[in-house]
Amino acid sequence: MKTRNQQIHFPLLERKKVTLHVKRDDLIHPFVSGNKFRKLKYNLEEAQKTGVQTLLTFGGAYSNHIAATAAAAKENGLYSIGVVRGEELQGRWHDNPTLQFAVRQGMQLHFVTRQAYKTKTGPQFLAELENRFGPFYHIPEGGSNTLAVKGCEEILTDSDAVFDVICCCTGTGTTFAGIVNSAKTTQRLIGFPALKGDFLREDIRKFADNGDWELQTDFHFGGYAKVDESLIHFINDFKRKTDIPLDPVYTGKMFYGIMRLIEDDFFPENTKILAIHTGGLQGIAGMNALLKKKGLPQIDI
Repeated sequence: MKTRNQQIHFPLLERKKVTLHVKRDDLIHPFVSGNKFRKLKYNLEEAQKTGVQTLLTFGGAYSNHIAATAAAAKENGLYSIGVVRGEELQGRWHDNPTLQFAVRQGMQLHFVTRQAYKTKTGPQFLAELENRFGPFYHIPEGGSNTLAVKGCEEILTDSDAVFDVICCCTGTGTTFAGIVNSAKTTQRLIGFPALKGDFLREDIRKFADNGDWELQTDFHFGGYAKVDESLIHFINDFKRKTDIPLDPVYTGKMFYGIMRLIEDDFFPENTKILAIHTGGLQGIAGMNALLKKKGLPQIDI
């Protein structure tokens, strides 16, 4: 498994006397990278134990989880079904890079209305899907379950004990919960939500033990999948200076937030920060298509 910690060298870091390393979990796998690899690891093992040959999961039009599940299923000799939010996409999935990729990996797409999608966790809806597709191993949207948390508990290693602060972007809270469970009691843990609102705290507490953790909720840029020119320029500048690509939904916002906090003296001098790169880079192509329609700059790939 290919991953490593990479130190960032910026004048800001030297001036503020803090160090920043990036855990390059985006390098784990070409298609099932970052936290998706971690979340799927034990779910795949469990699916194979049950003998069920089909994985079924849920996601939106540009879901990293849909793409990763499709690739992981193919690699493990399993079938996959992706229940996609938005019935209007049924005739337009060919124009969507994420859904195109999923289909190339052998995933069968099933489009449902947004109203029906809201009932995706209900037993009746799942029973209807089983009647339609036959037996399947169910992986929740975003891979959020206890097995996913177990995989994410393996992100930090013994060598990461030297860091004072661990930063992680968060969507469902699963990855951050795994980090909370495995971090040292002396480490400060900061999550950077990609969504508006404070609801994630309760979702994280469902899976996480008590720890010294907090959420920085000021860097979502308007909510999930929302970006502006300042974020795009930051992502492109970061890649030029570090050769580390960031995605605009999760990691780009986290690193933007980390740099702002450093600039504002949020961290004491000599603080050692480790930021987790959770992958998600496949979504850049789809985001660029949307940015082009809006006349905004493109994200460098």
